[in-house]
Amino acid sequence: MFDIKWIRENSALFDAGRERRGLPPLAADLLALDDTRRSAIAASQVAQERRNAASKEIGAAMKAKDNERAEALKAEMAELKASAPALEEAEKRAIVVLDRALAEIPNLPLDDVPFGRDENDNPELRVVGEKPVFSFTPKEHFEIGENLGLMDFETAAKLSGARFVVNKGPLARLERALGQFMLDLHTGEHDYAEINPPILVRDDALFGTAQLPKFEEDLFAAHAGRLPQEGGGDSYWLIPTAEVSLTNLVRESILEERQLPLRFTALTPCFRAEAGSAGRDTRGMIRQHQFSKVELVSIATPEQALIEHERMLGCAETVLKRLGLAYRVVTLCTGDMGFSSQKTYDIEVWLPGQGRYREISSCSVCGDFQARRMNARYRPEGGKATRFVHTLNGSGVAVGRALVAVLENYQREDGGVNVPEALRPYMGGLTAIMPGSGTR
Repeated sequence: MFDIKWIRENSALFDAGRERRGLPPLAADLLALDDTRRSAIAASQVAQERRNAASKEIGAAMKAKDNERAEALKAEMAELKASAPALEEAEKRAIVVLDRALAEIPNLPLDDVPFGRDENDNPELRVVGEKPVFSFTPKEHFEIGENLGLMDFETAAKLSGARFVVNKGPLARLERALGQFMLDLHTGEHDYAEINPPILVRDDALFGTAQLPKFEEDLFAAHAGRLPQEGGGDSYWLIPTAEVSLTNLVRESILEERQLPLRFTALTPCFRAEAGSAGRDTRGMIRQHQFSKVELVSIATPEQALIEHERMLGCAETVLKRLGLAYRVVTLCTGDMGFSSQKTYDIEVWLPGQGRYREISSCSVCGDFQARRMNARYRPEGGKATRFVHTLNGSGVAVGRALVAVLENYQREDGGVNVPEALRPYMGGLTAIMPGSGTR
């Protein structure tokens, strides 16, 4: 979220950043809304000051026994009092209109973010690993899982509808193993603190990370939009990503600089309505309403943020390297960036069944964009004034898509799937999932 004062002082820079995102100029419109807000505040203040002054003048007139003057002032006071509610309402309305407009503006890209219109313009940063070579035509993950009798979309549809899956037996264990492996890696080697956060959050948490109000249609509301709580209150929502819970751990806080960077990780279910995805990835586990993900979140100073961004990307890449999966890293262009992001790297894993790379992780630096919405600050060493923290988030990585990648890259001609060496300790030493190993 932007500071209107900054926009007023940097209106050309603001509009230039929007132009790089393919968006029209907006500074003039926002400044007009701010002028309306300022005028409404000024009118309310002038009226209040006049009421205060008139009150004193009435006392002076009565003391001087100037009844005519006192009555005139009382009449003026009555008019001012009668007009006060309308002035206060105009002030509140002007503030709400400006705040709503600011809340719906996406972040601006950093200068080194490549210009482009969409995902087709994302430049490749590097390619890592060797794609597997098969002596047979590789299958897609859902063919492998269904042939094993361990991936059941039909039953899931009976339970919940489309875009859900029931994984069974050793396949369910393999999915669990992936999540545990990632958590152990990030906490044991990458210095992230494991968090078990709520997956139901309130409006202000989603506003803080900018899912609300812009992306409400992609969220799942709890209990038809409202879960009663003591004393009433906000709506509750299922998290679309643990970024929401983890980033909001520092909301409305003032941290000390020596505490930063803070690094959090969590393995949670995530829930997305996939609005606008009709007809895309309708088969399989690529685009589900419910999926598991290991999230990485960093809270940093402005000076630490870009270094932390590269570090976070490296942590996510390590997951794929340990699993022996080929992948590439792309930098998202200005037209493909997320709403809150200043810069984003995507990691795309190779899926031989599809014959293409698919996103498995996004790592973004957001500057103070989210911190302003959450009022999350820190106090620099030796300083008194506070500054907004900078926030970062990334997938470390999406567990469901990692399962897809393992199935497709480690598939066997006999229909089985080899278990990557890194996961075998989590699978009781199992080296392969073979046909006939399903549940009874």
